[in-house]
Amino acid sequence: MEPFDPAELPELLKLYYRRLFPYAQYYRWLNYGGVTKNYFQHREFSFTLKDDIYIRYQSFNNQSELEKEMQKMNPYKIDIGAVYSHRPNQHNTVKLGAFQAQEKELVFDIDMTDYDDVRRCCSSADICSKCWTLMTMAMRIIDRALKEDFGFKHRLWVYSGRRGVHCWVCDESVRKLSSAVRSGIVEYLSLVKGGQDVKKKVHLNEKVHPFVRKSINIIKKYFEEYALVGQDILENKENWDKILALVPETIHDELQRGFQKFHSSPQRWEHLRKVANSSQNMKNDKCGPWLEWEVMLQYCFPRLDVNVSKGVNHLLKSPFSVHPKTGRISVPIDFHKVDQFDPFTVPTISAICRELDMVSTHEKEKEENEADSKHRVRGYKKTSLAPYVKVFEQFLENLDKSRKGELLKKSDLQKDF
Repeated sequence: MEPFDPAELPELLKLYYRRLFPYAQYYRWLNYGGVTKNYFQHREFSFTLKDDIYIRYQSFNNQSELEKEMQKMNPYKIDIGAVYSHRPNQHNTVKLGAFQAQEKELVFDIDMTDYDDVRRCCSSADICSKCWTLMTMAMRIIDRALKEDFGFKHRLWVYSGRRGVHCWVCDESVRKLSSAVRSGIVEYLSLVKGGQDVKKKVHLNEKVHPFVRKSINIIKKYFEEYALVGQDILENKENWDKILALVPETIHDELQRGFQKFHSSPQRWEHLRKVANSSQNMKNDKCGPWLEWEVMLQYCFPRLDVNVSKGVNHLLKSPFSVHPKTGRISVPIDFHKVDQFDPFTVPTISAICRELDMVSTHEKEKEENEADSKHRVRGYKKTSLAPYVKVFEQFLENLDKSRKGELLKKSDLQKDF
């Protein structure tokens, strides 16, 4: 992707919000078929403007009002909040305590910086194709659980624009969940526990929950390539000492001897597995296959930002927002191709604005003459943003089908009476 110059951002954003942002699909999403009265009108949006000016409690009557405001403000970042009891832009006029967050999608935020203690290639805001596998595993593990263990149907995965991913679970029943239930779900999905001072962050015993087993099966598909080859987690003493800190001291000597004898991470890992599963050591209640699983989970299991998921009123960056540091668009991820998703090929705002400029002036003139913007082809269709909008449209299609199915069910039930 071409280099992005943050100094150009204000001009690029003007063009992006005027010609490229997929307003129709965006409104169609957050309006949810207009089934609930004032659902869109009671939704909070927050804008971060240039120089970190932050405006909360924005709300809009309809798509055209949202468009006008976004084109006037040109936000550097857009966050989406809850659906409230009243219009958020009138929250000051509501008597104290009456203005309440009532519904919101169940959201998850996974950020690469939370893995800094277990990645060797990068740290803080940096990512590379080696550590991106952590996000692939996280998406696969969380998505499988949301779908199979909880039965949630409508899950939208979105690249954050820099170093992480977000998930929006949009089923009607899920949007109504209380904060307590959300906490329970995120607790179920959390295994890696403890701050920087805690060395061993995963504890299993003989009774391994099916969710954990299924997560381990997903990690196994990536573990050798990612952890043993890419991250080389047993490359030298400094690194294998970190792993020794996670296993019982009774086997440290045996492991050390083997680690010194072997010359690669895959060989040393094989040695660890043999030692942990040897009949001699299995008598020690702390040894067994779960010992290698604990290491795999600590190095590869998703690390969720719990607070983002718990609160109904918590804001999360909107899909199709632009990341002001990288210039990358926060695009929906096609889950069928999650292994092929590459954050470095995500379109930047400078690239799609340039692509739009390259559309012949003839075409532009033709569009300009079409006074009614309804007939004008949205600019994104002529840029590398198009396939990502398509992914979003497919997601909306499924939401619509599901909603129609529910309405049919309801009307059939009423006929029965």
